[in-house]
Amino acid sequence: MRLGVAGLGRGFMLMLPTFRAHPDIELVAAADLRAESREQFVREFGGRGYARFEEVCDDPDVDAIYIATPHQFHADQVIAASARGKHVMVEKPMAITLDECAAMVDAANHAGTHLLVGHSHSFDAPYLHANKLIRAGTYGSARMIHAFNYTDFLYRPRRPEELDTKQGGGVVFSQGAHQVDVVRMLGGGKVRSLRACTGAWDPSRATEGAYMALLEFEDGVFASLTYSGYAHFDSDELVGWIGELGQQRDGSDYGAARASLRSVSSSVAEAELKAKRAYGVVPSVERKFAGHNHFGSVIASCDRADLRPLPAGVMIYEDARAWLEPLPLPAVPRTEVIDELYEAVVHGIAPLHDGKWAMATMEVCLAILESAKGGREVRLEHQVEVRKQ
Repeated sequence: MRLGVAGLGRGFMLMLPTFRAHPDIELVAAADLRAESREQFVREFGGRGYARFEEVCDDPDVDAIYIATPHQFHADQVIAASARGKHVMVEKPMAITLDECAAMVDAANHAGTHLLVGHSHSFDAPYLHANKLIRAGTYGSARMIHAFNYTDFLYRPRRPEELDTKQGGGVVFSQGAHQVDVVRMLGGGKVRSLRACTGAWDPSRATEGAYMALLEFEDGVFASLTYSGYAHFDSDELVGWIGELGQQRDGSDYGAARASLRSVSSSVAEAELKAKRAYGVVPSVERKFAGHNHFGSVIASCDRADLRPLPAGVMIYEDARAWLEPLPLPAVPRTEVIDELYEAVVHGIAPLHDGKWAMATMEVCLAILESAKGGREVRLEHQVEVRKQ
């Protein structure tokens, strides 16, 4: 599958090891405003570098486009790519309004192309395996799900729009899309209603840095979601300091994220600091993986067991015994993302993480903001069931 890329920033950097190693992918074109990033792409992959997104869409050698641009551009770019007959994988969040999400789904349907949204952590093998156990009824029906994650998200270098909720900033859009996706998948997909609170406690970073939500599903499953990006407690401590990307972390670097911002004097300087981490500016580093990607702690309670996805597999707590059902590390990190895209584009197999699924996830994220603002329960209208794997 010949892949074009839109946006050679942080999202691309995280997917780069997958693109390099996956046997079914050839990177043939990329669009980015930064000349140094385009030049690095051409040197490394021998493809074509474009300054404009439309040029990737018009490239006849591109089968599908991976869109990893800022959130506010996703809708227009997906619609433009679909109109030119390109399949699309767009980074989460899918968009920042439900109208945009619906327009993206309609554009792909009209063009007869596939729209897939990812990477989200619901692609990670331990969550997919737990979902298989639940869907198979191995331990009865899912009844309750508890998910929580504490990180330094809010204190990583950010562009101004990443700290502006109206432009898709804050943890609900960027991190909630991961957590909601995982919990919806394990809970069956169809959330009936939710009640939520959000926290914005740092005036210098005046967007949501934390949230807590209680979700009720249509079939009676209920779930609690907690996230904090305030760089205090770090929930990777509970999984042996294996990080979100499966890397072995050094737990002694406490406070590093906040410390890195102390020398930043303005939003412009902070954006420049973030740009220094981009593709074409710093050398690409191959990570060593100590476990699967993950997104904090998740416990799914079924009739006859609790299931706890971990970086090493799925821990199963049955009536009389508890054991780890191990999952081998993949030869290619995040291979599940490309496998799903490849099966859709090449073999026409409908993806689990399609546009309608991602729209339902965004409806939950937007409802978290609405519920917190209005102090009330919010009912959901655009939910879909999880597709069998």
